[in-house]
Amino acid sequence: MQKTYKILAYLKNKYIIAVLVFLVLIIFYDRNDIFVQMDRAKEVSALHQSKAFYEQEIEKTNKELNALESSQSAVERYAREHFFMKKDNEVVFIVDSARPAGRP
Repeated sequence: MQKTYKILAYLKNKYIIAVLVFLVLIIFYDRNDIFVQMDRAKEVSALHQSKAFYEQEIEKTNKELNALESSQSAVERYAREHFFMKKDNEVVFIVDSARPAGRP
């Protein structure tokens, strides 16, 4: 019974009521409430992951570019792999490896 009276005494204090109302407004009803902040944290995490992916892709592309700038055979290999180019006396067969053999 004594605990109930103490709790009621605290709840009658206008400063505690003001602080509780303020916290409820900030946590749940503000434009930047807790749920929006959690969504933004997830978005930031996803953006950091995509940044790391694109940095790796840039590094890989720079290595390919340096290889293409340094040797003519790398240019020929790149043209054959990506653009299916061939020399005059060659025949090129393109095999689609996406489907298993024997299935239409």
